Amino acid sequence: MFLDENFVLKNKIARQLYHEYAKAQPIIDYHCHLDPKEIYEDKPFANITEAWLGGDHYKWRLMRANGVPEALITGDGADYDKFTAWAETIEACIGNPLYIWTNLELKRIFGIEDVLTKENAPLIWEKANQKLAEQNYTPRQLIKQMKVSVICTTDDPTDDLRYHQKLAGESFAVYPTFRPDGALNMHLSVFKEYVQKLSEVSAMPIETYPQLVAALKKRIAYFHQHGCRLSDHSVAQLSSTSYDPEQLDAIFAKKMATDTLSNKEIQLFQTGLLLDLMKEYAAYGWTAQLHLAATRNNSHRLLEQVGPDSGGDAMGDDRLERGLSRLFDQLQSKSQLSKTILYSLNPKDYVSLTALMGCFQEETKGKLQLGSAWWFNDTYSGMRQQLTKLAEGGILGNFVGMLTDSRSFLSYPRHEYFRRILCQVISEWVEDGQLPKDVPYLGKIVEKIAYHNAKTYFDFDQ
Repeated sequence: MFLDENFVLKNKIARQLYHEYAKAQPIIDYHCHLDPKEIYEDKPFANITEAWLGGDHYKWRLMRANGVPEALITGDGADYDKFTAWAETIEACIGNPLYIWTNLELKRIFGIEDVLTKENAPLIWEKANQKLAEQNYTPRQLIKQMKVSVICTTDDPTDDLRYHQKLAGESFAVYPTFRPDGALNMHLSVFKEYVQKLSEVSAMPIETYPQLVAALKKRIAYFHQHGCRLSDHSVAQLSSTSYDPEQLDAIFAKKMATDTLSNKEIQLFQTGLLLDLMKEYAAYGWTAQLHLAATRNNSHRLLEQVGPDSGGDAMGDDRLERGLSRLFDQLQSKSQLSKTILYSLNPKDYVSLTALMGCFQEETKGKLQLGSAWWFNDTYSGMRQQLTKLAEGGILGNFVGMLTDSRSFLSYPRHEYFRRILCQVISEWVEDGQLPKDVPYLGKIVEKIAYHNAKTYFDFDQ
């Protein structure tokens, strides 16, 4: 039956693995886009639309594909009308993970068994809003309800981290993640403005490339003091040219003086700065996350009307292995290669990235990780593909598992979906005779992937 206790779990072994080993594990959400201010303030949601549709470009893309006017997506339409527009959209989305997520969230978080449709949207609107009016449905209570032990938000180096500090006494940990896109994206018109802001926050002049690196190092030290153990980068292109600090300084000076650079200069600068940052991450024992193969803001009209991160991004098809190989080689030659997670938005890269990772693994178990199926790939088939390719080319038992990558406090049932798929995939290998029928042995691996590997790998101060 739809979303019953054994959905996705097609045999006895899968059910044992999930119910006896995976289900009870806490959640470490080591990459998300939740706002630490919203967690701290813990304000009740006005209604299900605010909790569900605000900031969720996954849903926005589907609503546009269903012909919903922008006023009922990101515009000034009434919240109730936005909700019914989503209900009408989701009815047609069979096979899409959002169909599963939407109804699983209603079931797990709100106790609503009804499948969302346009027809019953008024009833579900009332039921969900009644729950949201209760004290145990605020952001912090939802986090606790879902058994989340660690949340890693995504934060700019200039952030003062005040809300992370205020949350220090909570029963769950909220740590920052260092995301220096503003410093790396020197091709953007706001780069000079960003450098000035970074200069003010770090209390030092930034007139040269070495000073830029020094300011970022200062912020890394500050973030580390406040529990940060991960960085995050959106990587579009990487140069395979050798690191040249004088060249980087010249490119930085040219940008600050003329604001005009070639694509090659931008690529050289971004690669060089990433290398310098990763050296620092290694010194602090951090994990670098590299999000690869995304094309940003493809629709200029959407960018102008709504802004970035609104549903205008897509899957790139660039070859990145050569640049990554050169980057890792230069770092490893000086023992400065940090723990690194590679996410590709294009699933064709799974095999090549897994093969490349094997060239640079050392000392730490799973030091280089193939990140979980990301964004357009965290689907039933996409997660199965990522798990299979990682198992075939690396060590699945060292995998750090699932994350939400979400801006919504209602997204945690995604971990359940992932865990069910993990257990089903492993059970199929048993049925095929490719694994022993040893449930306790396999159950320990499931527990590690669901929770314990992440806890060990990231070395959080819990």
